[in-house]
This record gives sequence, structure tokens and C-alpha cells, in this order.
Amino acid sequence: MSALQTKSPEKRIPLRHRTSKNINVDVQGDMNTSVSRHKAAVASSLDSILVPPRSSSTVRTLRRSVDTYADDGVEMSLLNGDERAGATNGLDDDDELLEKKSKAMPARDKRAMVLLIVLYLIQGVPLGLALGSIPFILRDHLSYSQLGVFALSNYPYSLKLLWSPVVDSTFMPSIGRRKSWIIPMQLVIGSMMLYIAANAERLFEHPADNVYELTFVFTSLVFLSATQDIAVDGWALTLLSQENLSFASTCQTVGLNTGFFASFTVFLALNSEAFAARWGLPRLTLSTYLQLCSLLCFGVTFWLVFFEKEGEESLDEADITVTSVYKTIWDICKLKHIRSLILMHCFAKIGFQANEAVTSLKMVEKGFRREDLAIVVLIDFPFQIIGGWLAAKWSRGDKPLRPWIWAFWPRLAFAVSSTLIVYWFPTPPISYGFMAFLVVHTVLQGFASTIQFVGISAFHTRISDPLIGGTYMTLLNTFTNLGGTWPKYFVLKGVDMFSVAYCTVKDTDTELVVKATECVSDLGKERCSAIGGECITEQDGYYYVSMICVTFGVLFLVGYIMPTARRLQTLPIHRWRISSE
Repeated sequence: MSALQTKSPEKRIPLRHRTSKNINVDVQGDMNTSVSRHKAAVASSLDSILVPPRSSSTVRTLRRSVDTYADDGVEMSLLNGDERAGATNGLDDDDELLEKKSKAMPARDKRAMVLLIVLYLIQGVPLGLALGSIPFILRDHLSYSQLGVFALSNYPYSLKLLWSPVVDSTFMPSIGRRKSWIIPMQLVIGSMMLYIAANAERLFEHPADNVYELTFVFTSLVFLSATQDIAVDGWALTLLSQENLSFASTCQTVGLNTGFFASFTVFLALNSEAFAARWGLPRLTLSTYLQLCSLLCFGVTFWLVFFEKEGEESLDEADITVTSVYKTIWDICKLKHIRSLILMHCFAKIGFQANEAVTSLKMVEKGFRREDLAIVVLIDFPFQIIGGWLAAKWSRGDKPLRPWIWAFWPRLAFAVSSTLIVYWFPTPPISYGFMAFLVVHTVLQGFASTIQFVGISAFHTRISDPLIGGTYMTLLNTFTNLGGTWPKYFVLKGVDMFSVAYCTVKDTDTELVVKATECVSDLGKERCSAIGGECITEQDGYYYVSMICVTFGVLFLVGYIMPTARRLQTLPIHRWRISSE
């Protein structure tokens, strides 16, 4: 096993920026240090989840006289809702940009982009299932507390920082630094898909009895996809030439979102019996879909083993080790202002967690068809790309957190309006007018989420130390993602805890009232109906949890986020450096 070396000062050195994959550092000559800057911001339309940048593959020794440094990057938002998809194209020096645009992309880079898109697509398939389709399928059989247990499968994508240094520094030279991880991860992913396909009938026939096995299986699947993502992200830096390195984030956006929407939007529609009957299509079962995805996974892996050669990277004993990366992360966490920022991130998203974790499920419970909900999300996707481009402009300048702060208010307002939509949800069938209203509501809500994503990404790239940019950015975005992941379990548990349901069974002479908390789930309602009863929900915990979340969100925004964010963005850059404390 070995680790990547640091190149000599005369050579071009790519400084690993895990998410944007577009920051290159040129160290040429003895006295000149120049850093080319590119900007790409990508938001995924995935609910509940952000895709954070990974830790830097190396911490390279640069000259102390760095006059400029990369201050733009990317944080990709996923399945939470917490954040929706968007993309922006940044501008660098005008002359340099025009010069690059004038050059035709070489065939080697075009082939590399196709390969990267396919590799990212393989990641998106498990994410679309675990964060999108499966919770909607399970909602017919599980209570919200049980769905909260399944929501634990989201965590690996928010915790990649914990094992990213291992993936960066440990590999088999005979296979390749990145292929050493990509090949086995994809083989296991494909095998797990076949396992789920073979056991789909057993697992989903009575999911309440198999909720822990389902959680374990999909958590493992997301963990494997996250590990493959770390390796693919690093490989992009050597697959693409220096002048086209900024296209790596484009490949991630196209591939990851394509895989996610195929497993969420497309699968939910084709899996619906009503949709298949309406359009005369055969119904796509989960087992068949997983078998097709596993074939794709195995086919791509076969190509990597026999037809794709990984370029060599020079090695040096002075390269960063796993231990040094973890030490760097700890040193960053000890910075005073980083601790304030981490605290802010950990609680900033609670205000709209009930909306993002439960609202869609409640609308389906009220009669909104799953395939229609998926179509609404699909329509929202292109609007978020436009929104991301606009938000990038607003996030420039000396106050990148200003649009992030402003966007809190519409997001909290949409959380309230979503609660009211659920409360006054019309009896199906849904009219075209109400459907159009839901589309507009979703687009505007996603636009506010995109503004926040781009704003906080701009701030993170501004304060990150360029010498350890990847590690710095990974740490910050990890806590950003956790802020949208950890509350979900408690929100779903809270819905059941505050709900009060009764099963009323009538006979000819008397009326027997049986208190049944299982009436909260559709399965409980079916059992109540089977004994000739009627399940009545006297108190829906969703409204209470939503009110608690929004109230906390407003108080925390006014009392802590606004004064802290304004103070942090006025601090000079040197205050965020490890050496300054």
C-alpha cells in the first residue's frame, strides 16, 4: 500500500478540492506562484441530503508568498430535500476564459467525461432508492417512527469525512490508486442489488417485520456508494486535462442527478399500476429494476478492469498520511470561529425539517399520487439550475452570507404554507389548477433552498485555507449536511409521538372504542378496517412537530444565526487560518 506523492515545484500540481474538482495550483519558477480559479456550484434536487466535498488527497507544501488562492468551490446538495438541485458556472479571468473556450476539447477528455458521468450515475441509483423511492413505498406499511429508523440509511453520505483519508492514502499500485476502490465497491454494490432483488418479495411483503434488515441493507448500499464517490472524485483530477478540469463538476451533476431521478422520479412512475395502465406500459417492479441496475454496475466494472487504464501518479514519502489528515481536521475544529460556524450549521436547518421530511409523505397519505409527486419534482429540476446561476451572482462580494440569511425567511414561510396545504388538501382527484399551484410552490421553495446552498458554499470556499482546501471544505460541508440529517429521525418520531388515533368498532347494540396507536400507519388502518372498525385520527402529530420546528427556526435565526453570520463574514481571512490561532 502506498500514498500519492507531492510533485516537484517545477511541475503543475493539482490541489485537491473534492467537490468542485476545479481548483488547480500552479507552482512555477522560484519566485512566482499563481493559482487559477474556477467556480462551479452544483445543487442536487435530492431531498435530505447534501453531497459534501471530500478531504484533500494531499496537503502540498506551497511557497509562503501565495498572493491569490482559490476561493470558490462547490457544495452539492441531496435526499433532504435538504436541498434541491441547481448548477452555476463561474467566471475567472476573462482573457484566460476566452483562451480556454477557443480550444477544442481533446477526444481523451470527451471519453473521460463519459466515463465520469457513468460512474457518478452508478452512485445516484442507490441514493435515489434509499432517499427517494423506498420511503414512499414503505409509507404504506410503516409508522413514522419506523420510517425514522429507515432514515438512518441517509447518514453515510453525510459522514464521508470519517473515512475519506483512508480512501485517499491506501491503495494497490498494481491496480491503480482510484480503481483499487472503485472496482471492489461497484462489485459489492451490484451484488447487494441482486440480493435485494432476490429478496424483495420477502422484505417488502411485511416491511414492518423487516425494518431493521431493510435499514441495514440500504445503509450499507449508501455507504458503498459514498466510498465509490470519494475515489471517483479523486480520479477526475487525473482523468481530465488541466484546462478542462472544471468539467468534472459538470460530470458529477449530470451523472448523479440522472441516477437519482431514474431511481426516484422515473421508477416511482413506472412502478405505479395506475401510471402503467394509463399509458399502456408494463409495470416495472423493484426486483426487475435492481437487476437491470446490477447489470449496468457489473458491465461498467468489467470495462474498468480490462479496458480502462488509470494514469500513473508520482509518489513521494513526503505525501500526506491518514494520521496527518485527521490531525489537520482536529486543528481546524479548534479554531474559535470554526466552532461558532459548526454550532450554527448543526441547528440551522431544524426550522424546515418537518416540511422536508414529512410534508410529501403526508400529501401522499391524503391521496396525492406518488407518480404525480415525482413529476412535480422533475419539473422543479431545470428551474433550480437557473436559480443556481442567479444565486451565484448574488453570493459574490464581501458579504456572501447575506443571500443565505435572507433565504431563511422564505424557507420558513414555505414550511408554514406547506403545513397549511396538507391541512386543506383537497379530496382527490386533484384539479389541474391545484396541480399547477403545487408546481409553482415547489419551484419557489427549491429556489430558496438553492440560494442558501450557493451562499454557504461561497462562504466556505472564501474562508478555507488554500493549502488544505479540500480537507477544510470537507469538514465545513460535513457539518452543514449533518444539520439536515440528524433532526430527521427525531422529526419522524415526533409525528407519531404527538399523534392520537382510535379504532372504533361498532356492533348492533354497543360501540367499542379501542385505542390503537397503529392507526397512525396505513397498515394499522387496514387492520382496523379488517375487524370492521374505523380508524380515526383525533390529533395529527405532523402539525405539532411542524409548529415546533418553525418556532425554533425563527428564534434561532433571530437570536443566533443572523448576528453570528454577520460577524463571521466580516472577519479577515487570516483569522480562519490554522497558523493564526
